[in-house]
Amino acid sequence: MSVPSIPLGTTDMSISRLGFGAWAVGGADWKFGWGPQDDADSIATITALVESGVNWIDTAPAYGLGHSEEVVGKALAALPEADRPLVFTKVGLVWPDDADRTGFPRKVMRAGSVREEVHASLRRLGVDRLDLLQVHWPGDGRLAGLEDDEPDPESDQYATDLADYWQTMADLKQEGLVRAIGLSNHDVDQLATAEAITHVDTLQPPYSLLHRDATAELEWCAAHGTGVIVYQPLHSGLLTGTFSKERVDALPEADWRRGAPDFTDHLAENLALVDALRPVAAAHDTSVSSIAIAWALAARGVTGAIVGARRPDQITTWLDAATITLTDDDFARITKALPSPKER
Repeated sequence: MSVPSIPLGTTDMSISRLGFGAWAVGGADWKFGWGPQDDADSIATITALVESGVNWIDTAPAYGLGHSEEVVGKALAALPEADRPLVFTKVGLVWPDDADRTGFPRKVMRAGSVREEVHASLRRLGVDRLDLLQVHWPGDGRLAGLEDDEPDPESDQYATDLADYWQTMADLKQEGLVRAIGLSNHDVDQLATAEAITHVDTLQPPYSLLHRDATAELEWCAAHGTGVIVYQPLHSGLLTGTFSKERVDALPEADWRRGAPDFTDHLAENLALVDALRPVAAAHDTSVSSIAIAWALAARGVTGAIVGARRPDQITTWLDAATITLTDDDFARITKALPSPKER
C-alpha cells in the first residue's frame, strides 16, 4: 500500500500523510518510557514503513535520553541513501547529567544548550543536517510535567524568552544545520510572536478524538502556510481498539500509561468512544485505528499524523488511514460519541 504525500507548509519538502513516531523506540529506562523495546524490532518497523511509502520519522533527544535517535540512526545507515526518510527531531528537554533518568527534564532553550543538543542529535542520527528541528516545549525553565501552579524554584536559571530562542532556531536554519524549523506544543499567541521574527515552518500539536484543544492553532497554521504534523492521533494506543482494563492492568511497570488519567480515571468513557468507532470502521472495511487517524487527518490545516509502532506487523493496522474519506454520516456518528469536556 502506498501512502500519499503532500507539501509540508511552505518548505521544499513533501511528506507522506503518515509519519513514524519514535517515542516508544526510546525504550523503558526513562521517565516517560513505554516499557522494554527491542531495537531490532524498531529497525525492522522503520524499514517496513519506508518500503510502504512513509517518508519521515519524528524523534527527539528526550526519547530514551538519546536512545531513540541512536536507533533511528542505525535504521538510516542500513537503508540505501536514496531510500532514507526525512528526519525530524527536537530540542529543549534536558536532563541534568547527574539526574535520575526517571526524573523530570527541564525545558531549556538557551542558545548554547540548543546548539549542544543539535550537534549531539547529528552525531546520534549520523546525518550532516536535520530536515526539521522543532522546539519540544516553550523554554520557560519549568520541569516538564509540573502543573502550571507548581513553579520550578530554579526556573529563572533556565528560562529563555520565545523571541530569543526562536532567533536561535532561525540562526541554525540560516547556517544550514537544519532545513526547516518548527514549534511543538505552542499556542496561537506564541506562534504569532515567532512568526514576527521568522516564518514558522511547522507546528506539532497533540490532536486526537480525545485531545481536541488545538483547533485554534490548526486554523492559524492554515492561514499562515505553516505545515502541521499532529502527534498522538491514537492517543498513545488508547484509540486502537485493542485496550481494555485488563490490558491496562497488565502494562509493564515501566510504561508511563499505567498512571495516566486517560488510562485509569477516564478509561470507561474512552473505551465507549472506541466502541462507537467500530461500526464506522466496519463500514470502511478497516480498523478502529485507521478511523481515528483519518479523523485527525481530515481537520483543516493538518498535513500529516505521527503514528507509532513497535513491531512491523502493527503498521498494517493503520497504513490505509491516509486514503480513507470519512462521510458526513461518519463525522456525525463520531461527534455524537465524543466525551464532553466535563467528563475529561
